[in-house]
This record gives sequence, structure tokens and C-alpha cells, in this order.
Amino acid sequence: MFDHDPIWSITENVNRKNNAVDFYIAKSASFARPILEHARELVHRICPDCEEKMKWSFPHFDYKGEMMCSMAAFKEYAAFNFWKAALLKDPKKILTKEGMGSLGKLRSLTDLPSDAVLSGFIRQAMKLNDEGKKIAKPRSAPITVVVPEYLTKALKKDSRAEKTFEAFSPSNKRDYIEWLTEAKTEATREKRLGMVIEWVSEGKIRNWKYLKK
Repeated sequence: MFDHDPIWSITENVNRKNNAVDFYIAKSASFARPILEHARELVHRICPDCEEKMKWSFPHFDYKGEMMCSMAAFKEYAAFNFWKAALLKDPKKILTKEGMGSLGKLRSLTDLPSDAVLSGFIRQAMKLNDEGKKIAKPRSAPITVVVPEYLTKALKKDSRAEKTFEAFSPSNKRDYIEWLTEAKTEATREKRLGMVIEWVSEGKIRNWKYLKK
């Protein structure tokens, strides 16, 4: 059951917050915003030294130079994921792989475990990073790229750009998506979006300027 007590202060960790994450939350569906905001504040309360970053178009929380957890919002649900979920102790079988997250498909605040339970997982995740524990990764693991809806809509307006983008490798797609999601303001993102469509329609990758001729 979800805890509603205001058990943290957001002012202490404000300097470690990323404006791009503010923008991401603000643009998320109305049902998802309270979930993302609550998860974000709880992570900062339990791990004051965490650092927010946008990776693969989603907000991530790094700790000790390594990814610790992340969150995302989709059309119908939100997700919260622990990077080393496979190493977390979970006697009550709360963690799952459903919905691209460790906590399943989150559609409201009540879908989150209690603050006490979630805090316990966060502390475990911190300890794993403190101890430098790693998880084995399959060598052939595919790169999953989630394209933001605003980019998909823009690409559909330019058939050449859409076809070229679909043919790009996952890493080349991710380069463009990260560049867009790292924009600090909506105006900057819109400017970059126009450049993305222009460059992609010309068959250019994100860092085409640095390619050797």
C-alpha cells in the first residue's frame, strides 16, 4: 500500500536534479506525472548523492559513477527499473520484468510498493554500486531503442527521413534521441528536432560533421 506521508525535503538535493528530467516529467501523461515525481523524490531522499541523467530518452539515477535505477512514462503506464534488479533480494517477489520495469506497469500511485519497501530496494541498489557488483550481460543482447512520440510524428511528415531513420543502427538512432531528450528547454528541443529531420533526410548520422572524409 502506498505511503502518503511527506517524509523528505526536496530542497537538499535540488542541485543534483537535471532540468531535462523536469521537462520529461512535465511532458508525460497526467496519470504518470505523480508516479514519476514521487519515485524521483524518494530516490533523492534515500540516495542524496545520486545524479540525474537522461539516457536512451529516459531519466536515470546514477550513483558512484554507475547506473542505479531509472524511470519512464509511456502512453498507458509508467515504469521504474533497477539496473541490477537481478541481484536484489526480493523475498516477497515484488519485482517483475513486466512493462520494461522492475515494478510492473504503473498506472497510479497505488501501484507503487510502499515507501518502506521501495526504499529498501534503493538501499540495496546503492550497496551493490558501493561494492562494485556487476551483472553479467549476454554478448548478443540487442539494443532496445524507444523513439519519443514527438520524433515519430515528425518523421512521418518526411517519408525520406522516416525511411532513413528506420534503416539506422540502434546506436545511431539512440544518438539522435539522446541529443533531443537532453535539450534543456522546449525551444531548444524543437530547434534540434528540425535539424534531426533535415540531417536524417540527407542520410546523415548525428555526428556526421566529425566523420573522416
